Amino acid sequence: MASNQRKVAIIGTGLVGSSIAYCLVNQGVCDEIALIDINRERAVGEAMDLTHCADFTPWRTYVQAGGYELCADADVVVITAGGPPKAGQTRLDTLGASAKIIESIIPEVMKSGFDGLFVIASNPVDIITHYTWTLCGLPRSRVIGTGTTIDSSRLKTLLSETIQTDPRSIHVYTLGEHGDSQFAAWSHATIGGKPLQHVIADNPTRFSNLDLDELVEKTKKAGWEIYNRKGTTYYGIANAAVYIIRSIFNDDQKIIPVSSVLDGEYGYTGVTAGVPAIIGRAGIREVVQLHLSTEEQQKFDHSVSLLKQYMSSIGLES
Repeated sequence: MASNQRKVAIIGTGLVGSSIAYCLVNQGVCDEIALIDINRERAVGEAMDLTHCADFTPWRTYVQAGGYELCADADVVVITAGGPPKAGQTRLDTLGASAKIIESIIPEVMKSGFDGLFVIASNPVDIITHYTWTLCGLPRSRVIGTGTTIDSSRLKTLLSETIQTDPRSIHVYTLGEHGDSQFAAWSHATIGGKPLQHVIADNPTRFSNLDLDELVEKTKKAGWEIYNRKGTTYYGIANAAVYIIRSIFNDDQKIIPVSSVLDGEYGYTGVTAGVPAIIGRAGIREVVQLHLSTEEQQKFDHSVSLLKQYMSSIGLES
């Protein structure tokens, strides 16, 4: 009988990697998880701890720790390993350290015979996603970064607190870099299908103090607000990664704002940025091209320009 086992390998079992594994176990997304870390004992400990969840979850997930050979039959390899930011740094400032880590990981994964999809959560995620693509040789559709998935969720949550509507009924994306140059595509924002601008216009008194620019700034700073209080973030980004993985396994064809290698979309080729894309079993089926306003396109251009500048610092040319 043919096996339909769903397997995820996670490289990096720090707080983000272990949180992704925990989400996978509790949500029953896959049948098997492989944990890989330079600190082998840390990975073994995480695997043991997660295995002890089996009696309390609706699904049984087999969890093991080991080396890169465990990637050979994985459907998805998740990479969380990277250089953490120091005080005063941006995500982009961690590029040098993260690039060196990726250079050591990708050849080992591919040597195992891996032929699945990559999901990248390492920062700066847009450039690391692009670098992974150049190193692995897989089609661009099979290398996906978490991108602005978490940022879009943060923005919807902040907006929901003002609109007093469940964030799942709000549709708005942040695009561009997962970082300080990201922007919101307000021209496409809807609340229950109604354009946000119409909602504001129809309720001038209720929303007279709604400052959309302020919401975007709060979105950009949200991760740092958490970082300054607890040292890092992991629950939100872990759920964002698992949201993408679940959409892959279930062939949901769900539109998610992810880091995607662009090939003409939005006027760019050879650069990776956060854009909405249709995600299914084969990875990125299609990048959704929003008709941005002139101001939004200028913000996208600025974000891409910044990403290209940092890409060139590690020899990546568009």
